[in-house]
This record gives sequence, structure tokens and C-alpha cells, in this order.
Amino acid sequence: MAKTLHIRGGKALSGRIRVAGAKNAASKMMIASLLTEDEVVLDNCPQIEEITITGEILSAVGAHVRHEGSRVALHTPHISSTKVTELTRRNRLSILALAPLLHRSGHAEVPLVGGDKIGPRPVNFHLQALEQMGAVIEQTASSYKASAPKGGLHGALIKLPYPSVMATETVVIAGTLATGRTRIENAAIEPEIVDLVKLLQQMGAIIEFGADRVVTVDGVHKLHGARYTVMPDRMEAASWANVAIATGGEIIVEGARQEELVTFLNTVRRIGADYEVLPEGIRFKRGPNGLYGIELETDTYPGFMTDWQQPMVVTLTQAKGISVVHETVYEDRFGYTEDLRRMGADIGVFAKCLGELTCRFRNKSERHSAVIEGPTPLRATEIEIPDIRAGMAQVIAALVADGESTLMGVHHLERGYEQLWNKLRAVGADFELK
Repeated sequence: MAKTLHIRGGKALSGRIRVAGAKNAASKMMIASLLTEDEVVLDNCPQIEEITITGEILSAVGAHVRHEGSRVALHTPHISSTKVTELTRRNRLSILALAPLLHRSGHAEVPLVGGDKIGPRPVNFHLQALEQMGAVIEQTASSYKASAPKGGLHGALIKLPYPSVMATETVVIAGTLATGRTRIENAAIEPEIVDLVKLLQQMGAIIEFGADRVVTVDGVHKLHGARYTVMPDRMEAASWANVAIATGGEIIVEGARQEELVTFLNTVRRIGADYEVLPEGIRFKRGPNGLYGIELETDTYPGFMTDWQQPMVVTLTQAKGISVVHETVYEDRFGYTEDLRRMGADIGVFAKCLGELTCRFRNKSERHSAVIEGPTPLRATEIEIPDIRAGMAQVIAALVADGESTLMGVHHLERGYEQLWNKLRAVGADFELK
């Protein structure tokens, strides 16, 4: 039976929580373990549904997946099936399995992708790159079928039209065992990609980051096992920072690291909030003079992360003055603001580019800019959670609002946040899960 979250808000939340390992790094590392017949052990894996689903993908092709708390041991001595078809839910991660299966078996079949409803995220970048490396790919009504040429995949010059994170990961994974050199231009360089590369290096890969978003991969004959500790989740760290700032409390986010949060921390200071870097993490709270509106644009790394946008918009509803947020990564990520308006927020969403960054959505119809005027008191309401990040923003809004809010669709939160309910209790949230 689907669970419903009842939050009684209007209370400043304080305490300390420990951030989990990054799901967007751990899940990709699990897929990369298919490249070797040796065991790969990952420490600091988040214990969330996303990791369970990734384990299903691996098990479907013959991997042995063993969970021991936050440690996951992965061993695929043989590929027993080249088809990833029987999953409990569709997930975009399955597309990443194409390259390892092509290297290990020469054939692969994965289901059409799913994932959060935050706008179209086509996989054509992935498929075109693999085709440039020699793969033959066919799309059926329910899957993508791929085969490698005799002699396997080969290196190629891949020019990505946009620095897509998952497309970059597909090419990096494919390039590790390809014949020759693979050069990726306009690559994504997010910290989670760097973390994946560090694991692959420890497995025997040769991968270099160059200037101007260039990544070079020299293919090797074989990769071996490794043990690696996953980086902390910078999206979760930012979420708890916004919980503290939006509610007027003070939270120490243990495990949060300044090096992956530089742009976010600058934004914290710009809105009038404060942070302190501690040996064990980062403390977040409001500044003495309240919060102020700002202009903000999301961008690929090292810009302001799109997954930080939704929680920050909730915080900006409590800031004095006008804030302008320009979303340049995904064209359909302001749907959650309808709920915020029903709660009393003063937010307008527009198709016009309200920012300085070059934007793929300029002169198109997608509403990807928001104007927020505050501060506005929020009132409780009923909410249907659409995806992980919007869901956390809606939780923060309910924590700020006076009265009891009812949130449905909490399974999205459980997919992306480890021990969320325990962490909410740890900072004093008043809620029930029924």
C-alpha cells in the first residue's frame, strides 16, 4: 500500500545528520563493475531503492550482488544473459549497461529508458556515440538491441552536442576496453564523473581530463577488480542545507565536503545565509539579517547544479525581495512551483530566458525561468510528489508551512534519500508516515 507523509510545519529544525554516498556516482560504478570478471567492492553506497534497481540490472546479466550495509560487493565472472528486460521498474541506468555487455559478450539488449519526469532526456547522444565506436543499434517497441563489430568496439572522436552527464559516462565506460583512443569533446566534468573515473583508473583504465571539457580514454586489454569509497552526495547535502536555512534552524551536515559544494556555498552567502566548514562536515544556518533575493542560473559543472534548484527556490520564497531563477539544464523542472503557489508562494514561471547564460531553450515554449517575490508565509496543503528533487523541495515547503501538509508519492523520496525519515526526526521534524 502506498504511504502518505503528514508533516506539521512551522518549526525551526536543528541538529546533525550524516550525508550518504552519492547515488549518481555509486549506481554508475555498479554498472562499470560489469567491465571486469573480478570482484569490485564499493564502500559508502547509499542504501536506497536506486541502488536496489541497479543491482537488478546487474543480476539480470549474471552478476553476484551482495549488500552489507553501505558496502556492496559485485562479481560478474561470466555474463549469463545479454538481455536486461525483467526489472521491477524502468530506469535510465539500463542504457549504461550497453557498453559493458558489448565488451564482454558482443551483444546487448536493454529496455527503453524511464526515470524521473523532469522533461525529455533523449538517449540519442549515447546511441550515436556507440555507433561511432562501431556498434550496430536497433530500437524495437520495448528495447534497444546492440551488437559489436568483429574485433570489438574501437576508439573514436566523440563530439557531444551538449555536456550530458550520462552520455559522457557511456563513452568513458565504452572507451576503457575499446581498441585505440577515444576523445570526448564537450564532455561533462561533474564530480560524480570524476569519481567514476577514479574507480576505473584503480581497475586499470587510462583516462585523462584535458582543458576545455576534453576527456581522453586509451583503451586497455583488460580491467581488474578494485575497492573504492563513493564520494558523499552533494545533492543531499544541499537539501539539508536548505532545510536549515528555510526553516530558520541550524544543521550540521556530516560528511559534506566544500570541494564539491563551492558554487552552492557561494549562493548560500549571497542570499544572506551562512555556513561554517568543520572537520566533520559543514554547518548551515540563516544569517543575522535574514534572507535576500538573488539572480540564479543553473548550469553544468562547475555551475549551480540543476538538482540544487528546487530546494533553493523554496528557500527563496522566504527571502526579502525578488529572485530570478533561470533553469538552463532541463526545460521542464518548474512543475512543482504550482504546489508552492497553492501554499501561498508568489512565483511566476516564464518561457523567456531570464538570465545571461547561453540557453538551449531560448525562443522556445518551455517555461524555464521563475520569478519569486518574498518573503511569503506558506500554508499547509495536499501534494503529489512527481520526482526525487521536486519531492524534497515539497518536503521543505511543508516543513516551513503552518499547519499539516499531506504528501503522496513518497516512494520517489525513498528512491533517492537514505534513511530520510530517521534524518528528519534527528533534526526535530514533526511528521507521521502512514
